[in-house]
Amino acid sequence: QVRLVEVGGGLVQAGGSLRLSCTASGRTFNNRAMGWFRRPPGKELDFVAVISADGRVTKYTGSVKDRFIISRDNAANTLYLQMNGLKVEDTGRYYCAARDIGNLAIGLEQYDDWGQGTQVTVSS
Repeated sequence: QVRLVEVGGGLVQAGGSLRLSCTASGRTFNNRAMGWFRRPPGKELDFVAVISADGRVTKYTGSVKDRFIISRDNAANTLYLQMNGLKVEDTGRYYCAARDIGNLAIGLEQYDDWGQGTQVTVSS
């Protein structure tokens, strides 16, 4: 059984930065692609970013490209999301998710394990 725990959310003003972390335990981490998703208030869960198992390949949704950076430390079993230039529309609950394989995917159904999420609120 894998456990994913996200931390780092909070309240920040527009233009500010936050760094989310997701620590994995219970299963091998370094052979799994990892993703970040978010659920804005009243909306569905959406893809934000994904990183390959070896950390060499990343993909972002268009609205966060050039502002967010996904990275991972396989030695520490930890996934990160550095969020810069935050906007009000970035508000939502952010979840990390793990695939059972190492390549990229953006669909919710392609992920096998999920954390409980961490809330990010951006004020104007």
